[in-house]
Amino acid sequence: MTDESNTGVPQAAPGVSVVGPGEGETIVLGATRMRVLEDGGTTGHRLAIAESVVPPHTQGPPQHRHARHDEGFYILSGTVRFTVGEEEHDAVAGTLVVVPPGAPHTFANVTGRPARMLSTFTPDFYVQYFRDLQEALADGRPLTPEANLDAMSRYATGPAV
Repeated sequence: MTDESNTGVPQAAPGVSVVGPGEGETIVLGATRMRVLEDGGTTGHRLAIAESVVPPHTQGPPQHRHARHDEGFYILSGTVRFTVGEEEHDAVAGTLVVVPPGAPHTFANVTGRPARMLSTFTPDFYVQYFRDLQEALADGRPLTPEANLDAMSRYATGPAV
């Protein structure tokens, strides 16, 4: 199928992305593993999708706000605690959490079992933040709060204070 844009010239149909089990880019952030299923390359940068495995007793990022993208979390297994402002929500498998721009939030796995979640980013540019964090952690040193805030700021994200 082709699409004749305003030029009247047939355009090739967009490609379809199929990512099988075990495929995709893996980003390691300490004990947390993220598998990028769609980095925006086939969605015109409108959407990115990643699957994350959060080990037991793992704290997430500091509470923060995004200025330019929505973030969604669908819990596949386990329980993830979302803190939104002062409110805590324990999201079990089958729960969807959608965070619009400006909403303060963080998450953690406070249980003794791993949690797995699917995350969406619209638009896609926030995937690069996770790549930047992986690079910062590559030398084996823990990520400082200052380095994390610096990385966040490059993607229109800042602390929720």
